[in-house]
Amino acid sequence: MAKNRFLLEMGMGTDLHGKDNTKAAVRAIREAIWHNSFGAAKHLGKDVDDMFVDVTIGAPDPSSVNGDEVLDALPHGNNNTITIVQGGLEVPNEDGTDSSIIVNAAVVVSFDM
Repeated sequence: MAKNRFLLEMGMGTDLHGKDNTKAAVRAIREAIWHNSFGAAKHLGKDVDDMFVDVTIGAPDPSSVNGDEVLDALPHGNNNTITIVQGGLEVPNEDGTDSSIIVNAAVVVSFDM
């Protein structure tokens, strides 16, 4: 298999209250792909479910991100993968009782050519 990259999309998601890194990661994925209609698959003789989608998530608390839930936000793809790393941003409120979470996502779409 020769996996060839065709698309890179990036997104940012937030959870303003509750410090939910998974919720913010899902929002980052959705933002990355929200305005994208990848019509090239048809021109390559492929189906959108032939895509390989590799996701990298940068979150303030990587261990709290549910990778399966994040991948479920992808509408297409085959053998999708996720890597979760330290990143993003946690912004505490003024009295330290809560934080806003910012998570970044990179979504790479490849095809077997």
